[in-house]
Amino acid sequence: MDWPAYSPDLNPIEHVWDMLGRRIAARQPPPTCLPELRRALLDEWCNIPQDQIDNLILSMPRRCKA
Repeated sequence: MDWPAYSPDLNPIEHVWDMLGRRIAARQPPPTCLPELRRALLDEWCNIPQDQIDNLILSMPRRCKA
């Protein structure tokens, strides 16, 4: 398989960062300082469902073809 040119859509961690960003933005109340943000990120990271990660990994061949 030829490696495609750089594209954020083909970088799985970019999708994980997007997931984390949406989860942090949905928190009520939102983090108000760096230590709260760090705790919130760790909490959300640990709570990303494994099936979402699996689906992201399984979608990569399709993304590469597009």
